[in-house]
Amino acid sequence: MKILVLSPYDAVSHSLWRHDLADYLAQQLPDLEMTQIALPPRYFSWRFRGNSLSLSRHPALVQTYDLVIATSMTDLAALRGLCPPLACVPVIVYYHENQFVYPDSHSQGQLERQLTSLYTALSADRVLFNSVYNRDTFLAGADHLLGKMPDEVPAGTVDSIRARAEVVPVALSQPDVQAQSERQGPLRIAWNHRWEADKGPGLLAEIVERLLASGLDFSMSLMGQQFRQVPVEISECLVALEAAGRLGHGGHIDDRERYLQALIEHDVVLSTAQHEFQGLAVQEAMLRGCVPVVPDNLSYPEYVPAEYRYKSGSEAVELLRKIVAEPVPAAIDLSRYSWDVIGPVWLDSITELIGT
Repeated sequence: MKILVLSPYDAVSHSLWRHDLADYLAQQLPDLEMTQIALPPRYFSWRFRGNSLSLSRHPALVQTYDLVIATSMTDLAALRGLCPPLACVPVIVYYHENQFVYPDSHSQGQLERQLTSLYTALSADRVLFNSVYNRDTFLAGADHLLGKMPDEVPAGTVDSIRARAEVVPVALSQPDVQAQSERQGPLRIAWNHRWEADKGPGLLAEIVERLLASGLDFSMSLMGQQFRQVPVEISECLVALEAAGRLGHGGHIDDRERYLQALIEHDVVLSTAQHEFQGLAVQEAMLRGCVPVVPDNLSYPEYVPAEYRYKSGSEAVELLRKIVAEPVPAAIDLSRYSWDVIGPVWLDSITELIGT
């Protein structure tokens, strides 16, 4: 069995996903030959629209395959046109995100990216989403977009995608880590998200300001991936936390094992995201004993109980104060995100498409 995996914008989470998927399938399918093609995660707009041209010239695409697994960044309709042999190969498209609910919905090129992702879904044989939130916002956004077209919109377009859609989260390795039975010293808070605007640096700054004024004994680590331009609010948070003696770790931890160990050394994982389709950073921290404190929207209600979700910065601070005052809660069950549950779903999808 020969499978081609395409990740044309290979962000950290996309890279971990495809490597973990490849490892799992290799264990389950002894005759598997898997080819992975990834493009660097830079020049987002150019990559989104130009990846079909880049990929079509890759020497691996002249080979024959039984199945293609592509991320939703793939311009699948154009790629199948540029590489006619792929037109006859079954394709699973995996949506880590969608282009319909970005915080800045009027950004340059957004309409074109939405149409491209819609065409990709229409060109796929199976469409997988990492959360109910992702699936539902994609289908609603596509329906709204097509409703703007003045004429010649084929009936049932979105329904045809819905019929081929399924929710299959990114699977998580389930470490043997127990939640702490007691807490000593300051409340150790981890904010472990990309240092970008869609992860809510403004709300983070508000929460930090409120925490510093609250008298709560805490420390906070900012451990997310950094890029050339750091939001000014995050820089201000680092300065304020350090000046108050409240800064834990400040900066990205490149080594993954050290990063996962650092999560174990924290009590709470905080999210301020405006844009989150599964929330791997939060889930990985929860699996390592952290209590989640997250917004009451996006994908979080799918696995975080209501008592750990907030609607405002002031609610977030009150929730953190409550966590300090009460006994350490039992760990939240995330076993449905394990490979034991999700792996067989992948195998079923592959079997249905290629008949082996």
